[in-house]
Amino acid sequence: MGAIGPWQIVIILVLALLLFGGGGKISSLMGDFAKGIKSFRKGLQDDDKLEDRSDKAMDVTPAEEKDKA
Repeated sequence: MGAIGPWQIVIILVLALLLFGGGGKISSLMGDFAKGIKSFRKGLQDDDKLEDRSDKAMDVTPAEEKDKA
């Protein structure tokens, strides 16, 4: 029951072809979905780079405001 047979592999391949290939609307939607995931991951990496810079940040608060706090 846990083994994948040849019919299951065929069904998976057909579904993958329908979703990612064929030049239809579904394939273009899946392509856009993949681009969205890639840009999201790139944004996460950019955030990590920004956090690394925060260690080098300087306090530029005017002295008057520091005394009030």
